Amino acid sequence: MEWYDFFIYGTAAGLVFNELFFPQYDPLLGTLLSFVTFSAAFVARPIGGVLFGHFGDKVGRKSMLVLTLSIMGTTTFAVGVLPSYQTIGVAAPILLVTLRFVQGLSLGGEYGGAVLMAVEHAPSRRRGYYGSWVQMGVPAGLMLGNAVFLAFGAMSQETFLAWGWRIPFLIGGVFVLFGLVVRLKLGESPNFARLKQDQDVVALPIAVLLRRHPKQVLLTGGAYLSIGVTFYLATVFGLSYGAQQLEYGRNAMLVLVFLAMLLTFITLPLFGALSDRIGRRPVFIGGTVAMGALAFPWFWTLDTGSFFIAAIGYLAICTGFSAAFGPLAAFFAEAFETEIRYSGISSGYTLGTLASSALAPIFATWLLDRTGGYSAVAWYMIGTAVVSVVCAVALRETYASGLPDRAPAEESKTEAARVAD
Repeated sequence: MEWYDFFIYGTAAGLVFNELFFPQYDPLLGTLLSFVTFSAAFVARPIGGVLFGHFGDKVGRKSMLVLTLSIMGTTTFAVGVLPSYQTIGVAAPILLVTLRFVQGLSLGGEYGGAVLMAVEHAPSRRRGYYGSWVQMGVPAGLMLGNAVFLAFGAMSQETFLAWGWRIPFLIGGVFVLFGLVVRLKLGESPNFARLKQDQDVVALPIAVLLRRHPKQVLLTGGAYLSIGVTFYLATVFGLSYGAQQLEYGRNAMLVLVFLAMLLTFITLPLFGALSDRIGRRPVFIGGTVAMGALAFPWFWTLDTGSFFIAAIGYLAICTGFSAAFGPLAAFFAEAFETEIRYSGISSGYTLGTLASSALAPIFATWLLDRTGGYSAVAWYMIGTAVVSVVCAVALRETYASGLPDRAPAEESKTEAARVAD
């Protein structure tokens, strides 16, 4: 439900926000400004990751999940009733950016908690599979959002711009109520419950994290780069590129993304389960290499103008995405101990999204305008894939190890001595 709320904003940013909230600018600048509002959430996500990660490691995973979902639902509904530029002038885009920023705060704390509730409840040999079910929320939310936009996209352009685009946001606010019912019934993570019972909760998790594991934070953030760039170019920039540059039509691009996400939804648990058998790194690196290798072919298939051939390109590159994204939850969670795991996974993941997902649609649109072709965008995708592979190689393999609640005894003694000094 929360990914649905988050993604319908991206869909609207690629299709209608440039006309409704930035109508005084030419189409290119209006699209860029629309993507800037989309990216405001990614600026907020590291802040949300630190904030909710702190309380998630001190108070518990469950309470933070309930809070983040409530915030997301409220802001999504508010976007649905927000007046356009024609009604309240410059206040409209300002309020839009503000609401998007709050969405980012929520999602920054959401992901780490959701991952840990799955991974910390999982049997030791099935953490990759259990964690991949959290990842399935991404394509599921996007498919649901695209389906709703397709349903209301059947309206005339005038009606859709007048009020039709608002319905998906209003529905999202209601959907959150169902998510809250589920979350309120969840039990606390057994790892955190054990830590709290032993009174070993860390007073300031982010400080311990940065002192003890700065390398893991940077490496997990770097490993995520290719995933964020590929996903948001395919699902946000691709909508704008296909509809405006290649004249596929709005609904045709929504269907392409829907089909790609349907395949992603099916394959994510398969790759998660595979990582339980052969390791996180081989599966993750294989998917990342595939995303880089398929960058140019993806654009080639789109430029044919054939819906069928473009669908093959989308399905291919999103299979690579699934291979990298499926084991990611367990891969990142296993890099940190329970006492700082919420802060660790949230910090690394949100830093990665800030450096990749936030900039990808804006940077790709700028590159396309400056160069007049897609080659620079494809090289951008390849470059981030190279960085992600290097970072993944530097992270240790963890699929056969346990989930430690605390740092090893020797490291803890060293830490205690440093604090005493």
